[in-house]
Amino acid sequence: MFAALGGFVVRRPWWVILAWVIAAGVVIGLAPKLTSSTDEKSFLPSSYESVRASDLRERAFPQQENVGAVIVFQRADGNPLTPADSAAVARVATAVEARKIKDVLGVTPGQVSPNGLVQTAMVAMPEVKDPNDETPQDAVETMRKEVKAQIAGTDLTAGITGSAAQALDERDSSETAGTLVAVGTIVIIVLLLLIIFRSPIIALLPVVIIGLISPMATGLIASANKVFDMKADSSIEQLLTVVLFGVGTDYVLFLLFRYREVLREGVDPKNGMVRAVSRVGEAIASAAAAVIVAFAALTLSTLGMLRSMGPALAIAVFVTLLAGLTLVPAVVSLLGTRVFWPSKSWRAAPHGTGFARLGRGIGRRPVVFAVASALVMGVLAIGALGYKANFDLAGSSLPSNKESVKAMKNLEKGFPPGTTDPTEVYLESTAGRPLTPQERAAFEAELRGVEGVGSVAEPVLTPDLATAFYSVVLSDSPATDTALSTVKNRLRPAMHRAAPDGTRALVGGITAVYVDINRAVDRDYSVVFPVAAVCIMIILGLLLRSLVAPWYLMASVALGFGATLGATSVLFQKIGDQPGLMFMLPVIMYLFVVALGTDYNILMVSRLREEAREGHDPHDAAAVAVKHSGPTIAAAGVILAGTFATLMLAGNSTLSQMGFALSSGIAIAAFIMALIFTPSLTALIGHTAWWPGHGDTKPAGEKERAGTPVS
Repeated sequence: MFAALGGFVVRRPWWVILAWVIAAGVVIGLAPKLTSSTDEKSFLPSSYESVRASDLRERAFPQQENVGAVIVFQRADGNPLTPADSAAVARVATAVEARKIKDVLGVTPGQVSPNGLVQTAMVAMPEVKDPNDETPQDAVETMRKEVKAQIAGTDLTAGITGSAAQALDERDSSETAGTLVAVGTIVIIVLLLLIIFRSPIIALLPVVIIGLISPMATGLIASANKVFDMKADSSIEQLLTVVLFGVGTDYVLFLLFRYREVLREGVDPKNGMVRAVSRVGEAIASAAAAVIVAFAALTLSTLGMLRSMGPALAIAVFVTLLAGLTLVPAVVSLLGTRVFWPSKSWRAAPHGTGFARLGRGIGRRPVVFAVASALVMGVLAIGALGYKANFDLAGSSLPSNKESVKAMKNLEKGFPPGTTDPTEVYLESTAGRPLTPQERAAFEAELRGVEGVGSVAEPVLTPDLATAFYSVVLSDSPATDTALSTVKNRLRPAMHRAAPDGTRALVGGITAVYVDINRAVDRDYSVVFPVAAVCIMIILGLLLRSLVAPWYLMASVALGFGATLGATSVLFQKIGDQPGLMFMLPVIMYLFVVALGTDYNILMVSRLREEAREGHDPHDAAAVAVKHSGPTIAAAGVILAGTFATLMLAGNSTLSQMGFALSSGIAIAAFIMALIFTPSLTALIGHTAWWPGHGDTKPAGEKERAGTPVS
């Protein structure tokens, strides 16, 4: 099949290129804009309590003001606030409210903190219902300018924090991150390809081709989001950039390395491309299929952000696969050997390379290499035991110099950390009757007595007295483990027990959202991971016609995953000062490391099978496979790890964690797993690795499958 595809592309390269240009123009022209969301609550199913509490609030208290932002005042000299300072705070609040800024419903000065160091002004804003509505962020931007102008000449300093302010800083940070990631990715790819091939044409080839398909893939994803009402996390665009350029460059490398190898055998350029596609096409298609099904497994997630991220990345990889098997061969077939200009090294294979020596070492002492590589990954995996999840996507991911972060730290000098994001507790009658004063009093008494509850505001009642709303400030910051434990283990159980007969209690707010996300993630771990692993094993079994090889290949990938999670946990939690890793990082890391790591395993094991079919015994097959596939895997691993590492340029801890985890995971998958562990273990297992299909035996009468010669 791949020989026929290669023959068609090489015979009609201009038609293939034209088809891609037309398809890209149509998709880009008709596709809507790709939007994103950072609203964690919008990603949970309606069955979770935090979502049901939010729905009750909208139904029973539609006019209830939402604290969207908090203006934090303190003296510039750090001394306690004076009565004159408090008067200035009231004046600033009045001036900001008088501006009639859109989405600012009111600005109310608060009390001075008990220690006298801090005073707040609460900004009432509508609850965000459309995650793509940026009006609240624009309102905060205007307020910041107004507050700065109003406090000029006073002894006060001020900053704005809260959910809307964090969203504004996240938006600004993401825009900067997108530019840095895009530029960094392209620069790394170009430089590394120049070093590897010493050809400016090859260095620019992936950039030009992926530059064409990138907006096409983004357009297809945006269309799918619109049709299926999917949501995308704010980091999806940066992820798309590195996935398209990283994975796309990998497939270009797989093809070009094999093309160069075939040319060195004396085959002419056109037939050489046909043979290269026929030899490596199955490995590329299988590798892409593994990535696609791994990403598609995210559709089983209960979290909307992961459920939408999976299909988005799967679409990107599918478009990249099509380009790798059609557009890239078409362009290279037109260029012929000029694609390597000005380098002449494509004409003859180098002798005595490091990969040849590594291959010989693995062939002679596979036990040593297998045990050593397993120990390295195992030791790194120990660090995964200290993994902690962090659920605060907005606040904790922002650089420390952002105003919302600095204002939050100033707020905590005088008030409980939960002041900006109070927990919401509701008591609702389910019997169609008003709540009695005795019921409300007993319920409130239980609420105030819960350990971890800092303060409880006076209840707000509906006109029919059937529902009561209590605003609760926790003693700990809303995203901390302690706050989550308070809501999960004490507050919710206590309120459910305290609800009188004929009523129900619901606990909502951002901390409750994090608790429900934690529950959803735990459920996803038990579903998404096994489904992705089984699907990848099926693909490996079909590719290799073996029931044995998929098991140890997936075991090696599992070791690589553990090693990556361990290294990331140690770096950011032990050496760094992060409270935990982004809660969905293990899922994303698992899928990337498993899927993309399997890419390299597939390339290596395909070459192992090919060399075994040529008559080499298992040890010699391992030596030859590492010699020939080693440069491809190493180059692809360096480039893909480098592209993921560009996420660390964003100045955003969430993307930095993701960048380090994915880049280190790819490096482990390429240099330890695929280059050492897989070939050494295959050499040890020998012919049994291919049972029952005997894939290492050349079928009787097998002929060269390079397709019809191209003139």
